[in-house]
Amino acid sequence: MDDMPDEWLIGIRLRDVSAADDYKLVDDLALSVGDLVVVETATGTALGEVRRPRRALPEFKRDRLYRRVVRPATAAEAREYRDRRQREERAIATAQRLARARGMTLKVVDVEMHGADRRVTVYFNAEDRIDFRDLVRDLARELRARVEMRQVGARDTTRVMDGIGPCGRQLCCSSHLRKFEPISVKMAKAQDMPLTDSRLLGNCGRLKCCLLYEFSTYQELRSRLPRVNTPCQASCGGGGCMTGKVRSIRVLAQSVVVGFPDGSQAEVPLDQLTWEGRSHIESPS
Repeated sequence: MDDMPDEWLIGIRLRDVSAADDYKLVDDLALSVGDLVVVETATGTALGEVRRPRRALPEFKRDRLYRRVVRPATAAEAREYRDRRQREERAIATAQRLARARGMTLKVVDVEMHGADRRVTVYFNAEDRIDFRDLVRDLARELRARVEMRQVGARDTTRVMDGIGPCGRQLCCSSHLRKFEPISVKMAKAQDMPLTDSRLLGNCGRLKCCLLYEFSTYQELRSRLPRVNTPCQASCGGGGCMTGKVRSIRVLAQSVVVGFPDGSQAEVPLDQLTWEGRSHIESPS
């Protein structure tokens, strides 16, 4: 039993609308998904919910700093945690109702109540700039608390709302993405996707996060191919070759379509193509 790990990682989220983060579990606590625990935070401790079961701390991560699980939550702490979340969910409905009554085109994403100091943060999404001072006053009277409004982006809103993507799986932003990386049209171009195709947009109305996943592979494969309109020579077998120009490229197939002077075209594998007087594929040294 000497090879049993003495340190574990466990996935815990501090709020229903946030992604689970890894915390270090040193003591051999029997925790299951759904359990509430007390964890270390930057300002002290907080309650969180176990969302991923424990796993052995990998050797290559042992030099990283992780906040720790302090202990399981008591019954009283768990009851207070769930009661507060119910109040927050009611406050979401209240804030949305008051915003609608004032004709404000915003979506209330979440409400966070900060303990006993009677302070409430309302997270919302809106396409246009909004003057929400009157709404803050309405909410302060209704919730009997000091209200702060905080705007979040479309991608963060979709993460909170969750949903199913066109692939038939839970949205990446809700299930496993820890942070949002910039997604650009360049990534779609590199993968030969039509830029006018609405399927490039995710549930958030922005370019899909999954455009990033294979971008580096496409970049590497594309770097091995000549550019369109590059003069080239295609092997015709028997030691002969024909001169033409690259008309289009097939990134995944690692081939190009060559146009010849007689008007004909042919798809030529990369290992049968030369350009600029040299073969692109070099023999291993």
